Amino acid sequence: MVLPAYVGALGDKQKRKTALITGASSGIGLELARLMAPDFDLIITARNQSELEKIARELEGEHGKHVHVIPADLAQPHAPGEIFGEIERRGLWVDVLINNAGFGAYGAFAESNLERDLEMIQVNISALTSLTRLVLPGMLERRRGRIMNVASTAGFQPGPLMAVYYATKAYVIMFSEAIANELKGTGVTVTCLCPGATATQFAARANMEQSRLFKLGAMRSADVAQAGYKGMMAGKTLVIPGLLNKTLAFSVRFSPRKLVTAISRSLQESK
Repeated sequence: MVLPAYVGALGDKQKRKTALITGASSGIGLELARLMAPDFDLIITARNQSELEKIARELEGEHGKHVHVIPADLAQPHAPGEIFGEIERRGLWVDVLINNAGFGAYGAFAESNLERDLEMIQVNISALTSLTRLVLPGMLERRRGRIMNVASTAGFQPGPLMAVYYATKAYVIMFSEAIANELKGTGVTVTCLCPGATATQFAARANMEQSRLFKLGAMRSADVAQAGYKGMMAGKTLVIPGLLNKTLAFSVRFSPRKLVTAISRSLQESK
């Protein structure tokens, strides 16, 4: 459910380019908001309204741009439509869409919580797809726009012990590359950001802080955001921050699938 919020109210007309960022209350989404605030008005959304309003006041105070707060739970199927409806009600449009919201869960699929898995698919796939589809007609009409979908290096291989999460991120990569091709020459670009292990709240929420993957080291969320933003503004289709992440992502293309899957499982395990 989208809740009313009054931070960043703008009159009838949008004055500057505006970016919509989902999952903006922490991690990569928050760093992207901080990075973009000097140059864009922002629409930030996440579940935590009080945290969003705090961020909005901080960014408006530092940069003098409008920061619009639209709290929503993207695990609810109606949320993308309500967010877009609220954007239109405020007389705004979206010049840049950053689909950053997402989460994972650790454990064998047969023992997983089905409701949580379906919510993961809703947030990681359905909400991302819906918001992209909702903003595209306006971007195409204006002949300009940028979309960045946050996937993961997880999307390049199967992920035993995180089967649903890895599969959702594979969808994001394939979907982003496909529509990037469809939109060539329209003035609208699509970028897929594929970070590896990143120091955010993700690992704690997914219960995988002790996995070998995160013990190998995690990139700072600010560095991931910077790489994604730079790639998006340059119109790149695929951005993989970090040399190790690039190497791992592309090496799976030339390795036997059974070996890739076995290595992926080993990285998920804690010992």
